[in-house]
Amino acid sequence: MMSFLERQFKISERGSSVKTEILSGITTFVTMSYIIFVNPGILSKTGMDFNALVVATCISSALATFLMAFLANYPIGLAPGMGLNAFFAFSVVLGMQIDWRVALTAVFIEGVIFILLTLTRLREMVVNTIPKSLKIGISGGIGLFIAFIGLQGAGIVVKNDATLVSLGHLRGNLPALLALGGLILMAVLEAYKVTGALLIGILAVTAAAVGLNLSALPESFVSHPPSIAPIFAQFDFSMLNRLDFWVIMFTFFFVDFFDTVGTLVGVCNRSGLLDENGTLPNARGALLADAIGTTAGALLGTSTVTSYVESASGIAQGGRTGLSALVTAVLFLAAMFFTPIVGIVPAYATAPALVIVGVYMMMSLRDLNFNDWTELAPSILGFIMMPLAYSISIGIEFAIVSYVLIKILSGRMKDVSWLMAVLAVIFIVKEALS
Repeated sequence: MMSFLERQFKISERGSSVKTEILSGITTFVTMSYIIFVNPGILSKTGMDFNALVVATCISSALATFLMAFLANYPIGLAPGMGLNAFFAFSVVLGMQIDWRVALTAVFIEGVIFILLTLTRLREMVVNTIPKSLKIGISGGIGLFIAFIGLQGAGIVVKNDATLVSLGHLRGNLPALLALGGLILMAVLEAYKVTGALLIGILAVTAAAVGLNLSALPESFVSHPPSIAPIFAQFDFSMLNRLDFWVIMFTFFFVDFFDTVGTLVGVCNRSGLLDENGTLPNARGALLADAIGTTAGALLGTSTVTSYVESASGIAQGGRTGLSALVTAVLFLAAMFFTPIVGIVPAYATAPALVIVGVYMMMSLRDLNFNDWTELAPSILGFIMMPLAYSISIGIEFAIVSYVLIKILSGRMKDVSWLMAVLAVIFIVKEALS
């Protein structure tokens, strides 16, 4: 078995070990596991069956992550995307009064188009055409973004109508205090270079939550997965002749395309998987896993499946190969039978892990050339816009458009590839029409 794993995933070649990869996969799963409950909670507001959505979420996540392991050999987990599921439920179904079956059809068609584009290598070209400086900024921006998400999830940063965000009320707020304690514990363990620091921190906060009666132990640890029949293959093609349908499909397509590009670039830059030219080897396999995952996810009955930035938590634990993703995939399948156990891990236990991972990813900024403003300014703009716009794709838009404009206006048009120029025009037109 060890020999097979070594041949399949090239573990030693990437400077890792089976133990490290398994620990990485567990950490990624624990950090991502909130989606098992959050995704059904959002999509069920459309009238879809909650219990069926739990199973669809687990199976689609496992399938796409399994494909990532074997097609790309990357330690990246996939699942129905946050933001995309909210757009599906609140904007399309509830806002536009579109039946959820029609929305699933749009997601399915988006996935099929993605598969075709990936086979033609167009998506791979986009990933590898983005300049290295922008990849650094994107990586750091995703780090700042997920650190912000972590602080929000812990209740440390909250909404403020006057200043947009502010410090939450900490006095007597046990979840926020436990999250802060977990953050300090993880940082100290990282300082001592303890293997599994993030997972230890997550489990410690969860244990403290149970001890303080903030999180209750389940009555049973095993449950039988419910049927997905109510949402399986529930497509409705009746709106294909309407413009609204194609606007919806394009929105799913656009956000998923660039969220995935940003995530792959960000986490692979952090893990050292980009080559010396800043390109992503075997990007095609990674993008194909994402595309097939989206198509299969729609068939199973869930919104767009995409690569998860939370995968960086496992990478921070040393994950470098697809074995880490394989472990994550297996745990998603097992979660269908052990949802009561997964459910006791509160959001404020995984939140500090996101902050630590964010710090790790922001370390990439040290590789920027601070003496070249045509490279520095676009990278930092993308870095800042991701958390402020609450969108990876918006951050990429600002980075690419500003890069092209600054290069041209600085007399360095030769640095701009034709594909970067085309992308900049597409982004400008998109924002002008939105």
